[in-house]
Amino acid sequence: MHIRDCAARSEAFGKLLEAYTHREQAAGRWRAEGGKVLAKLGFDVPDEMVIAAGLLPIQVYADPDRPLEKTDTYLEFAFDPMVRKQFEKIVDGTYKAQADFLAVSNSTDVIIRVYLYLREMERLGLEQLPPLTFLDILFTRNRMHQERNELILKLFREQLEQWVGRAVTDEEIRQGIRVCNEDRQALREIAALRRADEPRVSGSEALVIIGSAFFMERAEHARLVREVAAEAAEWPVLTGPRVFVTGSAQEDTGLYDLIEEAGAVVVGEDHDWGDRFYDRDCREDYPVIRALVDRYMLRQFSSKKAFVSQRVEALCQEVKETGAEAVLFYNNIYEEAASWDYPSQKEALENAGVKTASFVKMQYPLQANEGVAEKISEIAAAWKEGK
Repeated sequence: MHIRDCAARSEAFGKLLEAYTHREQAAGRWRAEGGKVLAKLGFDVPDEMVIAAGLLPIQVYADPDRPLEKTDTYLEFAFDPMVRKQFEKIVDGTYKAQADFLAVSNSTDVIIRVYLYLREMERLGLEQLPPLTFLDILFTRNRMHQERNELILKLFREQLEQWVGRAVTDEEIRQGIRVCNEDRQALREIAALRRADEPRVSGSEALVIIGSAFFMERAEHARLVREVAAEAAEWPVLTGPRVFVTGSAQEDTGLYDLIEEAGAVVVGEDHDWGDRFYDRDCREDYPVIRALVDRYMLRQFSSKKAFVSQRVEALCQEVKETGAEAVLFYNNIYEEAASWDYPSQKEALENAGVKTASFVKMQYPLQANEGVAEKISEIAAAWKEGK
């Protein structure tokens, strides 16, 4: 992991790194103290409502080294390889042991199919699954879909109430909104240091700071992030070509480590384990359900649920905001949605004078691909020379 000494010496960053690298610890402590945990598959389950119900939300993530003994029994091989690894941890009992409930959102088409498999397995009594629910949120930005999404979140609220055995009040949801808004605002302080003319937070460090939120209590996360932001304002300036990363989600820092070890600086990304996580607050002056729908419908476009034209515009705007000189496209094999955007995005970026490089049909995990470090070094060297 490419973490500088200045970050390693920070007590607050150390706590975030601990949560990021030992992802089950906080949930284990939470349950040991009598709390309940909700695991999330997909990135459109509203944490605000989960927190309001008194549950700790955690993100389902892949174990790249775990054999797919059960997954190969149930899923086709042409599924997103990271999702196949996530599925293994759900059906082999890992999340049954670590979480009390599982909420699945339709963040990608492959996750929708995974839910259908899980639902049928639950009906047939196969494997040890936590109680699960599905959020079928629509992402096209129109009034009809907004109203339907409000119904979906009302149903999710009812499911949470059934699980916890009590009503989840509007005021509790408002408090959950305040907590998550404060956390997002703290993360924007980190983003400002990362995107500054003189960046002081690296991409790998940022992934740790952002990703630790998926595995710890959110108010504590916000407090630690603000401490890190105050300290990082004095960290050494990073130099090198400014790079924006798009494509497949990066659940660990491996890709960023290679980019930054090659002398570039990752100043932003648009995947769910990075900048997209803290994009857009909930409106605290709205009715609570409307505020949640507004936030999850109107935040940064996902490559999995947006038109090509929307993704082209969004990526160009994000690259401009981060001051990136180059964009690195990295797409895992069988993750097809992002590849549909690529030709138009590449053309628009290069017309704007932004350099691009692409890694496509990549095996998962990163280490399964040969020569990636060498190729990234060559690309970064060319970018340094202005090529």
